[in-house]
Amino acid sequence: MHIHDVAIIGAGPAGIAAAIQLRRYGMDFILLERDEVGGLLRNANWVENYPGFPHGISGPVLVAQMRQHLQALEIEATNAEVTSLAFQGGVFTLATTPGEVRSRLLVIASGTKPNRFQPSIISASASSRVFYEVYPLANLSGKKIAIVGGGDAAFDYALNLSRRNQVTILQRGEHPTCLPLLVTRIRQAPDILHLPGTRLLSVGELPTGELGLAYAGPEGEKQLQADYLIGALGRSPQLDFLPAGFQSITSELESQGLLYWAGDVKNGLERQTAIAVGNGIQAAMKIYRWLKESTQ
Repeated sequence: MHIHDVAIIGAGPAGIAAAIQLRRYGMDFILLERDEVGGLLRNANWVENYPGFPHGISGPVLVAQMRQHLQALEIEATNAEVTSLAFQGGVFTLATTPGEVRSRLLVIASGTKPNRFQPSIISASASSRVFYEVYPLANLSGKKIAIVGGGDAAFDYALNLSRRNQVTILQRGEHPTCLPLLVTRIRQAPDILHLPGTRLLSVGELPTGELGLAYAGPEGEKQLQADYLIGALGRSPQLDFLPAGFQSITSELESQGLLYWAGDVKNGLERQTAIAVGNGIQAAMKIYRWLKESTQ
């Protein structure tokens, strides 16, 4: 079986940047993506801190430009979900849905996964209309959408969807944790209702077919009707594919120059496109130096 120089898990901004830089070096690599190219950037309403776009750019448009960059370099992301991996005999072996992939070095740019509601508060009949990303709902119009959360993602999702829908934000805390400029924009948006100090109690389906959201607020328990619910409850590193015990050898693999992390999977709360892109390019540059030195 062919052994690539590098395997990249994830085709968000970090994985894309790593692939572009590796192509510049003429290296043999494979870029793996279980969903669609772009990662969480597909959720972004407006990216305002990415250099080169003084007036900002929407996440989906920036993703489209990144796709064009990949196409110009004839880089194709392989649609494959990594389900497990192992390292033995100097080679990484990745179990993926289409089949096995092998490489000498590995870049993990797998991003994050959303924190979810407690299953007990979402009825079975309502679960199909509960989402944790905004891009599946991006083309909706004339709907009522509830968003639970108080951070950047919740407020950004609300601004995105309120162009053609009515949006209600249920925020548990009294004060938002998002950027102040997002708070200002929410207050100025006519189709966004912001309810701080509220706690979601249950979600079910009403006889009308709408979702009924029971929540506790400053004025006691109330119910809100919506067509869809989005949870913006924070995120955690997407590492479901790492087998038990693999974490114990990651530090050693990193110190040997065999394993690299890039993007949101490693950046904690500092989830920014520009940072992820820098991570990806830096990983590729380190890989190139490592391979060059190892063959001398």
